[in-house]
Amino acid sequence: MNAEIIAVGSELLLGQITNTNARFLSQHLAEIGVNIYYHTVVGDNGERLEDAVKLAKQRADLIIFSGGLGPTKDDLTKETIAHLIGTTLEYNEDALQSIEAYFTKTGRVMTENNKKQALVIKDSIVLTNDNGMAPGMFAKADGTYYMLLPGPPREMQPMFLNYGRPEILKTMEKVERIESRVLRFFGIGESTLETEIDDILMKQTNPTIAPLAGDGEVILRITAKHESPEEAYRLIQQAEDEILERVGTFFYGYEETTIAAELAAKLKEKQVTIAAAESLTGGLFLGELTGIPGTSAFVKGGIVCYTNEVKEQILQVKKETLATHGAVSAECAKELAENVRKLCGSQIGISFTGVAGPDALEGHEPGTVFLAIASKGKETIIHPLKMAGSRTGIRKRTVKYGCHYLLQMID
Repeated sequence: MNAEIIAVGSELLLGQITNTNARFLSQHLAEIGVNIYYHTVVGDNGERLEDAVKLAKQRADLIIFSGGLGPTKDDLTKETIAHLIGTTLEYNEDALQSIEAYFTKTGRVMTENNKKQALVIKDSIVLTNDNGMAPGMFAKADGTYYMLLPGPPREMQPMFLNYGRPEILKTMEKVERIESRVLRFFGIGESTLETEIDDILMKQTNPTIAPLAGDGEVILRITAKHESPEEAYRLIQQAEDEILERVGTFFYGYEETTIAAELAAKLKEKQVTIAAAESLTGGLFLGELTGIPGTSAFVKGGIVCYTNEVKEQILQVKKETLATHGAVSAECAKELAENVRKLCGSQIGISFTGVAGPDALEGHEPGTVFLAIASKGKETIIHPLKMAGSRTGIRKRTVKYGCHYLLQMID
């Protein structure tokens, strides 16, 4: 079954609210094997809604609407659908009694327009609204199914789960589950990753693999469809194993995790303590780590050393180092990492120094970064980086590189 979701409401188009209903419905429809190929948003206008429905009928077996079932004149969804499928609206007595009882219970006067919410498409299956007033509907005409749901998520979500989804399942001859898994990578560009797994992408059928780049990372979503959830997961695992055999060095986690969260988990698991000296990043690195519960077990402390005076006086970077090599240098990064480790008594010290921009500094262009990691009893490792982008983007990606290199280093 192919479905299209149409969200109705001018407030969505104006950006006044976020269309969370489409995401919710897509997730739950995928679980029962319903394909979602299009999301549509249309304002409170009957003519434009008709156009959207006519287009959706050409590409979907099931059209699901959210919104436009309220009492006001601009709530036009059920009127528009009834007109399109050549039928009328009629009062549903159960819904009308429920609305009247609500007003009696709250001691409010029920205005005439509230009765409109009890109107449903003639001969449709009525979906009970346990959390509001307007009922939902499920109707079929000319081979197309129409499901109308209220807009407020607190009403729509339980209505769909308790009444809407069971009705859809009744119409489906074969129920296949769609399962997916998200793999997260850092330190490799989208084009490079795609090149490495190009043959895997070219032969994909089931499961499918969708790359997505964002915020300096690359995400792969592996999606499989099968009647058996166990078989779907087996197909996903098979694809994952093949991918990680090629680019596993850059893989750091699954689903909605972050690279900072994965680093925090690793530091805690291995009982490794850390301290940071942050010039370029201005505390962002430790801010990411300490935003995660339980980090007091491994974060010893840190210093934001934005000026040369602090680098020299607090972190004891040699005056000759700053005079000869500058603050933006491998030499300065090395001393910062080593000294903050000793100062805080941690097993690892990490430092970040560089130029975030927009202007050059010490003859270095924006995006020039030196990141150093000092480990007790080991040689300090220095990672020079060259990045492009905004000041904010450079600082955020620098933090992620710090997490990335630490994850690779900690066994």
